[in-house]
Amino acid sequence: MEQTLTRPKTTPRDFFLYVGAMVTLYWSAGSLMALFFAIVDAVIHDNLDYYVDPYSGGIRFAIASLVVIFPISLILFTVLKRDALKQPERFLLPLRRWLYALTVFVTSVALIGDIVALLNSFLGGELTTRFLLKAVAVLVVAGLVFWFSLLEMKIKPDQPMGVRKPFLWGTALLVLATIVYGFAVMGSPTTIRKMRFDERRVGDLSMLQNQIVFNFWQLKGRLPKTLEELNDPISGVALPSDPDTGKGYEYSTDSAKTFSLCANFDLPSATTNNRGVKMAPAPVSPSGYGEAKGQDFTHTAGRVCFERTIDPELYPYTKR
Repeated sequence: MEQTLTRPKTTPRDFFLYVGAMVTLYWSAGSLMALFFAIVDAVIHDNLDYYVDPYSGGIRFAIASLVVIFPISLILFTVLKRDALKQPERFLLPLRRWLYALTVFVTSVALIGDIVALLNSFLGGELTTRFLLKAVAVLVVAGLVFWFSLLEMKIKPDQPMGVRKPFLWGTALLVLATIVYGFAVMGSPTTIRKMRFDERRVGDLSMLQNQIVFNFWQLKGRLPKTLEELNDPISGVALPSDPDTGKGYEYSTDSAKTFSLCANFDLPSATTNNRGVKMAPAPVSPSGYGEAKGQDFTHTAGRVCFERTIDPELYPYTKR
């Protein structure tokens, strides 16, 4: 039958549909693999990790990509399938065969490169469990793309297309299950927003503490009576406020050398995430004069006060 059909010419519509389908296929495969990797890194903690992102940035971006790009990929391949059913000679498009052959080649090269990179990380001290799970993820994702491309290359006008349906449905279920699990690992957007608010509060308190110690105590030899004394329009110092409520932070002084800063937090401090993985401390706002002793802002949810006692030997009054 293939010999009796006239080979069709590639139209601009064919070109953009096939190129778009392949681009979204590559993007979806890369995002799925990235999501697998990010989940493995988040669930299986390695003590060698210097910093663990408490906001799961890698998981968020991979999920966002899959939610947007993967459905587009399915739509494009569905359109191509319908076109081919209406005009079986479209299976003979040279562009179609070239792109699927290119996909097989690119997938093979990417598979080899990923395995080399994973093996290099394993030889460099990567946890065995992490290495094995990531290797399985690479084999699964690359195998799906490789298998799909081979199936498409073998399809001819006189062969049925039903062979693709179980494959596509199975792949869609795998992507959906991975996205759902990624959400479970990452946490809800509301929780992440609260974590970001608390990070801002810690940064603000650290800045206030440094201003009190370095820009007030060491220059004036006393503690400010109120936070308003820290305002300095010349140097650009302005009092921060709670990023959510807009209210000012609480300040009190109990003695000539002791002061307290208070804030209302939404969540316990991010020393551990919802999976029990130890997190890096939240970054603090630099003052430009170093950091005062007592940068520990570990907190519970709710109103928390941090009491600081200045050591005059460490932070002496500097007469000018």
